[in-house]
Amino acid sequence: MASAEKIVNELKRHQITHAIGVPDNGSARIYELLRAEPGIEVITVTREGEAFAVASGLYVGGKKPVIIIQNTGFLESGDAFRGTVVNMRVPVVVFIGYRGYHNRDADGHWVDSVASFLEPTLKAWNLPYEMLETDNDIRCIRTAFARTEETSLPAAVLLIGHAT
Repeated sequence: MASAEKIVNELKRHQITHAIGVPDNGSARIYELLRAEPGIEVITVTREGEAFAVASGLYVGGKKPVIIIQNTGFLESGDAFRGTVVNMRVPVVVFIGYRGYHNRDADGHWVDSVASFLEPTLKAWNLPYEMLETDNDIRCIRTAFARTEETSLPAAVLLIGHAT
């Protein structure tokens, strides 16, 4: 498991101004720590698709947001993703909780079907991603931010497990 504190410290290094999304069990500790940061505003939305529109508006207004959502909500928000951050070329890092990643049956098949859809969807939508499972993977956050700066497009960090 990755340390929520290390994740938040990396986000602070990148001078984010806002974190937008729908908290879930895997990201709860990250949200808790972000709420305690005086320079970062946390905005919770009712649906994940709204997070893309809010982040786009904040970016146009000169802010530096990140999005933190779960894979089920990401899959639901495809049109919002396409219509805002992709079409508007918003360089936002999207943290996506990879629900079901470790849950396979004895034959190696996904127990939770959402896990089987996430990576193929990311590839189909040309959303580059990095996997963050342990503290050794924290550097992938830096890679994602660098990618957004190079391309003016979003990049994702897949959060595997619960941040502690």
